[in-house]
Amino acid sequence: MLVGGIGLIVFFYISLSVGIYDVSLQQLIDAFLRRNVSENIDLVIFHFRLPRVILAGLIGLGLGIAGGVLQGITKNGLADPGILGINSGAGAAIVVFMFFFQGYVSSTSWFFTLTMPIYGLVGGLAAALIIYLISWEQGRLDPQRLLLTGIAAGAGFGAFTIFLSLKMKAQDFEMATVWLSGSIYSANWMFVLAVIPWFLICVPVIMRRTYMLDLFRMSEESLISIGVSVEKEKSILLLSSIGLISACVSVAGGISFVGLMAPHMARLIVGNEHKNIMPVCGLIGMLLVIGSDFIARTVVAPAEIPVGIIIAIIGVPYFVYLLFKVRM
Repeated sequence: MLVGGIGLIVFFYISLSVGIYDVSLQQLIDAFLRRNVSENIDLVIFHFRLPRVILAGLIGLGLGIAGGVLQGITKNGLADPGILGINSGAGAAIVVFMFFFQGYVSSTSWFFTLTMPIYGLVGGLAAALIIYLISWEQGRLDPQRLLLTGIAAGAGFGAFTIFLSLKMKAQDFEMATVWLSGSIYSANWMFVLAVIPWFLICVPVIMRRTYMLDLFRMSEESLISIGVSVEKEKSILLLSSIGLISACVSVAGGISFVGLMAPHMARLIVGNEHKNIMPVCGLIGMLLVIGSDFIARTVVAPAEIPVGIIIAIIGVPYFVYLLFKVRM
């Protein structure tokens, strides 16, 4: 955690200071301490870069923790909000929202910014319910069927989303396309304030139940025999993780693989106890998204690459490696 915290501070500093308009350390300190105030520096730091870095950190935190929960519940190391189709379900619901409010959706509107995560939650829950019902076999959740069903459901929701976005007006279609690829280029303080309540509710619920994720390694019969309400606990954890995913998807679109990679890296570092895994999952997720967003913002400047593409470039080879590892 100490090394990760130092890494996070370094990433935070680099993201704030490096770009088309470079900012020195002294200028950063002056800006935060309100000394020698410069209008240009204030605009670059407080209007463009700081909300973007904070939002990237929150998204990484949410997706990393949600991935750890999903892998713990399903007992499947390949589980991820994107791979299981939950991202796609949440995204599809938000695109439906955009479709019905064409011409009115704006990143500067409080109503739309605060409402979109609720639509995402409904879509994520619907996707999770469909996947859960199809994967349920002989009184238990089949991990292999879960993965295959999630991939199929994600493809289906993705196709529906693309079809619906093609029916939009040109301006709304462009907004939906950039958003679906996983981008936080339009980050602002309104987005940050819109997702914070979801984190304040969902993260404490998950952290208080990390011991349940350790117990889920046992068979359901064993859990029932010691008085654990299995379905109730799974539902609480699943609902909390989908709440985090929906909040992240509502402001950044479909960013996959963070929830896949972070838990595996965390287990390599701190072992298998979820009380240790979860904070490290969140920290690794923050490092992944902040670092990837910096690359996306600077590698082809002044143009930008959606951060979801950068993370996918890292995540796809890792997913293939895990598939081969599972087969072996």
